[in-house]
Amino acid sequence: MFLEHFPTEGRLHGWIEVICGSMFSGKTEELIRRLKRAEFANQKILLFKPKIDNRYAEKAVVSHKGSSLEAHVIENSKEAVKKWKNERIVAFDEAQFFDNELVEVCTELARKGVRVIIAGLDMDYLGKPFGPMPELMCVAEYVTKVHAICLSCGNLAYISNRTVGDEGQVLVGAVEKYQPLCRGCYNKVAK
Repeated sequence: MFLEHFPTEGRLHGWIEVICGSMFSGKTEELIRRLKRAEFANQKILLFKPKIDNRYAEKAVVSHKGSSLEAHVIENSKEAVKKWKNERIVAFDEAQFFDNELVEVCTELARKGVRVIIAGLDMDYLGKPFGPMPELMCVAEYVTKVHAICLSCGNLAYISNRTVGDEGQVLVGAVEKYQPLCRGCYNKVAK
């Protein structure tokens, strides 16, 4: 009778966590840390990565430092809903590469009581908001912005500066194509 009047009483509620920042700031490392902590507590997790990101491993999320976790590779965010089997935690790495429906998918999972953890670049190499990340940051209960160190001066990095000539917004790469720079150092090279 008690639960008839208060159907959510005593149940865990879902929420959305976003980990954002520039490249080489530890976003994926932090995502993996949170997921491994949950696994230790015997919580079921489901981790996704976009098909476009095949830098380090085909079916795993791998940080620049080498930490890794097995992941499901998907082409669009709606696929995540089809693969979800009531896992307590659902996570997305490199969220900036997903379609804008990721916001709806994450919101729906949180509504169903899931802890949703998202890691991704908040800005592209030109300093513009990247993919669904800005909207995800708006709907999230928790946002963690992590920072790399500027390779030029040692201050906190602001942006992932592209060091190759490609001008498309999406160019998957690592140290061979990007370097973290603070605002001042970026302004000097952007001129």
